Amino acid sequence: MKFNKTLFFSCVLLLSSFILQAQRNRLPDWALGGFVRPSKINPVIAPLSGSVFNCPMQNKLVAWESNDTFNPAAVVKNDSVIVLYRAEDKSGVAIGERTSRIGYAATADGIKMNRLDAPVLYPAEDNAKEYEWKGGCEDPRVAATEDGSFVMLYTEWNNKVPRLGVATSPDLIHWTKHGPAFKEAYDGRFKDLASKSASIVTKLINNKLIVTKINGKYWMYWGETFVNAATSTDLINWYPMLDEKGNLKQLITTRPGYFDSDLTECGPPAIITEKGIVLLYNGKNAGDERRDQRFTPNAYCAGQVLFDLNDPTKAIARLDVPFLRPMKDFEKSGQYKAGTVFIEGLVYFHKKYFLYYGCADSRVAVAIYDPSAKKPGDPLPR
Repeated sequence: MKFNKTLFFSCVLLLSSFILQAQRNRLPDWALGGFVRPSKINPVIAPLSGSVFNCPMQNKLVAWESNDTFNPAAVVKNDSVIVLYRAEDKSGVAIGERTSRIGYAATADGIKMNRLDAPVLYPAEDNAKEYEWKGGCEDPRVAATEDGSFVMLYTEWNNKVPRLGVATSPDLIHWTKHGPAFKEAYDGRFKDLASKSASIVTKLINNKLIVTKINGKYWMYWGETFVNAATSTDLINWYPMLDEKGNLKQLITTRPGYFDSDLTECGPPAIITEKGIVLLYNGKNAGDERRDQRFTPNAYCAGQVLFDLNDPTKAIARLDVPFLRPMKDFEKSGQYKAGTVFIEGLVYFHKKYFLYYGCADSRVAVAIYDPSAKKPGDPLPR
């Protein structure tokens, strides 16, 4: 058979085009993104050894954000973005062994941060002491309510059981703790359940993401080993969704061979769009044969799933590859060296979406999505 150079090179070009398209990671029309990291800006928040406050549990000065600063919430207040980030002191030697507190940073441009010297949420001699000492207050998600106040869902960690806690505030500085989110549901059945990572459903109203009811109730997605939902009438007491057998309802789960093969951990507040409810989440790649071979074992990457607005428990679309993954040095160096982009804070600001995330459990970074100029997600590994 005569060799056809034209056909050969046409096939090569076609194959190259397919490979290039895959590497470009084009996102479906329902997904948010792509998010672009501003050049020479990140990380926007890093540890400070000079920040000290008097710890009420120890009655002594503590360098509360000296070891790591990561996993941030974010919300718009007036003309600024407020970033509430998890900070660890040097009281332990490994992840989860130090005390975490929530710090406060304000930014007029979404990038340059002005930080308070003291944390705004922390373990104290209060009604949450049994849930928060000595591990602390971890991994907040914050959303604005219809009346202009704010609600935070965070992890209360007492070095025994992580519980999803609730706090409310009129100004993001002074907080009222309400204890475990599930303490009242089903006669306290899930009060002591290990629980984390809650994303309240919001909607873009007058250019701000506002907590919004669906069929007369507030909704949130929560969980890390699988995604569950819960509803509330007051944003304080939440009722998890149950299946027909009375167990927690699993809306999405881990997928062998994918970037989220080990964990599916909810990210920032979910958003109602014309396509449905978009939930951004953190997928952890497994460290064994279940993992996606393209990505580093145990790495955290960011995914998205679309839920039906008429049935918020029904997933109707899901990304098979992450839209954000550890690529930069600051996302792969720190106390979690497998690489982490851990998304928790999302705001609509100056007609763009600003996504704030934790880097290797050590720093805070930002990536920006301009809806008027849709771009691909992070390129996929070759």
